[in-house]
Amino acid sequence: MLILAGAGTGKTRTLVHRVAELVRRGADPERILLLTFSRRAADEMVRRARLLCARTTAPNGHLDVALSWAGTFHAIGARLLRLYAERVGLDPTFTILDRADAADLLDLVREEEGLSRTDRRFPRKDTCLAIASLTINTGAELSNVLERHFPWCAEWEEELKRLFRAYARAKAAQNLLDYDDLLLATERMVRDPMIGPEIRARFDFVLVDEYQDTNHLQNRILEALVPDGRGLTVVGDDAQAIYSFRGATVRNILAFPEKFPGCTILRLERNYRSAQPILDAANAVMSLAREGYAKRLWSTRVSNLKPRLVQLGDDADQADYVAKAVLAAREEGVALEDMAVLFRTAHHSAALEIELARRKIPFVKYGGLRFVEAAHVKDILAFLRFVENPADRVAGLRVLQLLPGIGPGTARRLIDAALASGHGLGGLAALAPPPAARAFWPGLCTLLLELAQTAPWSGQIARVRRFYDPLLDDLYDNARARLRDLDALEAIAARFTDRRRFLTEFALDPPTVTSDEALSPLLDQERLTLSTIHSAKGLEWKIVWILNCVDGCIPSDMATSTPEEIEEERRVLYVAMTRAKDRLELLVPERFYVSAQPRLGDRYVRAARSRFLPDRILDRFERVAPGRPMSSDAAGVFIGSRIDLRAALSTMWE
Repeated sequence: MLILAGAGTGKTRTLVHRVAELVRRGADPERILLLTFSRRAADEMVRRARLLCARTTAPNGHLDVALSWAGTFHAIGARLLRLYAERVGLDPTFTILDRADAADLLDLVREEEGLSRTDRRFPRKDTCLAIASLTINTGAELSNVLERHFPWCAEWEEELKRLFRAYARAKAAQNLLDYDDLLLATERMVRDPMIGPEIRARFDFVLVDEYQDTNHLQNRILEALVPDGRGLTVVGDDAQAIYSFRGATVRNILAFPEKFPGCTILRLERNYRSAQPILDAANAVMSLAREGYAKRLWSTRVSNLKPRLVQLGDDADQADYVAKAVLAAREEGVALEDMAVLFRTAHHSAALEIELARRKIPFVKYGGLRFVEAAHVKDILAFLRFVENPADRVAGLRVLQLLPGIGPGTARRLIDAALASGHGLGGLAALAPPPAARAFWPGLCTLLLELAQTAPWSGQIARVRRFYDPLLDDLYDNARARLRDLDALEAIAARFTDRRRFLTEFALDPPTVTSDEALSPLLDQERLTLSTIHSAKGLEWKIVWILNCVDGCIPSDMATSTPEEIEEERRVLYVAMTRAKDRLELLVPERFYVSAQPRLGDRYVRAARSRFLPDRILDRFERVAPGRPMSSDAAGVFIGSRIDLRAALSTMWE
């Protein structure tokens, strides 16, 4: 069954009811596999499904239905790999590397392979990891990935292959798996002629959320789990497929009826979120798409307010307009937390952030640093990972370099010596650290041994913090905000029963925001939301402003080289528009200032209204130009300048 669930049509509720109906008909909950794209989504679906099952299957409403096989593709993969570890050549105590730690390990291997000392620019660690990840998740040849996505790296194809082979050996030696390994190993295991049938026999029903966001590898796992489609239900919306940069492909959902002929297709088109004029505009944008399932979102929420298309002078005018509009809406009784400003790329909000700070409007920004990527959070996790798996060199190197006087080379020598001693972590105590670290060394060695041998899980992060917190002021600025993050980390850890499960879950599905990403609330306790469109997917607000609805921003000038990329950018705009419940404004600044150029002074680029908002659909919008008459949309790019007399005078004698 393919359930095409348009934006705001109750996708989660539909999936929950599907689970409850299966249980009501007699399905064993332990034989239902529910795959989602975040642990929180899985937890929420399980909670709601259990409540619904209890009401519909038990007269007294107290039946406890266990749905233990619910989680992300990566989490389910990790669980299956631990179950079958010995049969597939893995140690079941393997540690999972998050993206940042995987990049650090790859960097170590890159250096050991001599690829950091070339006379020409070799790709940096994050680029190398992105190349490997995209190759694995799309199932494409490395040469094709390089040609299409990383053309500046194409000359290094053979060296990259050598690097990736060495990286795989390093992970195997240190009992590590990264995110991509979890999917790749699961796919190989499910397709194995001996183990695959055993895994398939565990499940009668497989349900998949956000199917439009699956990649090639995830789809191969599904096809191996349910080769004939019997018992398979997928829910998704091709119009919200916007994650190709992660390897996701809209082809999976578009080709589903071809892969499973005779499947049932259901369309959910009633939107419970937005007023009808907003849906009319969003429908109009998607009606011009090259391909996709025909859907028309409709709502019983009647309104006379069309979405506004606001034409402004430049990005400074845009920031001023939004700040004033936010304050005006707040005076009308709309809470800051019910408003959001969305944008295609994180740096698009720079001018607005300055203006909000000047007007003392508190905000929180999504789409930047993830909680688990904050340095102080990674430090605490490194302690736990190192004692869980002493062979984890990335974690060990990070821990030792927290001490004064210990750099990468010294840390590497100390870890090598400890491992060579045969005493593991205990071998560190017999080593002599640099003079600057001697005062901290005994405490560190004692801490590591306690955590590895005797300390109960419930107090381990608190024990680490007694050693670590005094170091914060010397390690980083803004220590107070970082301490709040560590308090949050400790509270999160308290929900887990053991260290291994905590590290696994935290690596697979970390929190998304750090406390130092946002300005402190100055007006009550509310915050305006600033978010990239990708980070806003699945959320909703009463009022939404979308910045920079011009060509070059939406669509991004980095995503217009193929028709497929352009169509995904159309879907990005659609996702942004359908986040709004009551009011929607699309902002169209006419020009953007760019950095000063020698001789020319400051320049600006005159921008054209987004190609996704052509004249033929403008009747769905109210067009306004605050404070000035409307001007025609630019058909192309125009370069203007502001005179810079100092630059002219300084260059006249050249």
